[in-house]
Amino acid sequence: MNYQTRKWVRPEDLNANGTLFGGKLLSWIDDEAALYSIMILKNNRIVTKFMSEINFTSSARQGDIIEIGLDIVKFGKTSLTMRCEVRNVMTKAVIITVDAITMVNLDSFGQPANHGKTSVEE
Repeated sequence: MNYQTRKWVRPEDLNANGTLFGGKLLSWIDDEAALYSIMILKNNRIVTKFMSEINFTSSARQGDIIEIGLDIVKFGKTSLTMRCEVRNVMTKAVIITVDAITMVNLDSFGQPANHGKTSVEE
């Protein structure tokens, strides 16, 4: 798993129970998936097409630091699919797993476009 992003859980990220709001975390995951796709495909016109079932297994509290990890599992002609795991750095617990996030490469007209990639280039 490629962990590149860390987030500090702040008061504005909490739900009514005082734990990390799931919608905030999903937003962070979507941002990270888009940024990672842009870096891999070398195109800033990327959209989220699909996010599979998500599985929350633990949470985070104010002051915790979380890490968002992504791995590419498949390159399509116009897309790339990755899996995601988010873990709490403080407790070492996995917070959420997402088995598949599909991002689509777009052309200048907003239509799916072949990207020509078959692997991650360093």
